Amino acid sequence: MKPVLISFLLLLPVFLFSQVMNPHDDKGYHCPVVIVDGDTLPVVYYDRVDVMGNKTFRNSAEARQWQRLVYNVKIAWPYAKLAGIKFAEYNNKMETISNEKEKKLMMKKAEDELQAQFGPELKELTFTQGKILLKLIDRETSNCPYDIVKEFRGRFVAFFWQGIGKLFGYDLKSKYDPLHEDADIERIVRMIENGSI
Repeated sequence: MKPVLISFLLLLPVFLFSQVMNPHDDKGYHCPVVIVDGDTLPVVYYDRVDVMGNKTFRNSAEARQWQRLVYNVKIAWPYAKLAGIKFAEYNNKMETISNEKEKKLMMKKAEDELQAQFGPELKELTFTQGKILLKLIDRETSNCPYDIVKEFRGRFVAFFWQGIGKLFGYDLKSKYDPLHEDADIERIVRMIENGSI
């Protein structure tokens, strides 16, 4: 090969890399550097990456329990995601209204609308799916369901629904704990978001 062709082939990856990273900059890709033992190393920051190993089970009963939890989280997750979107939407609307009577009317209308749209589907959830949904709502809104009801419908209504929930084994004040109690749910949610399950 001719020397010109060899030097062109050697410089081609450098040229392509600089064009891919920042095609509008004549001087290439600019980033901070660190000098280690006389070598200049680029410092590039990436978005957060979650690395999870394969889930291992001690026995078949534990594997079935995991599969059941995956199934239940997959059922509850879309509703929790929607709850987070609706919470932000209604929160923004509430901030624009200063009259208490108008706020109550708007929240009653929103409740009736949500009840008509999702009431029958939510009534089909199992007990376990309901408990998971309460946890995931706290994850999505950073507010436990009790606080959400209290904020939008008042203390008395929140107290009433907390009492009814307690009769059936639900706790509207339960908080989401992704590091301990709800670590498996968090793992499943991240797997759903990554598209791995």
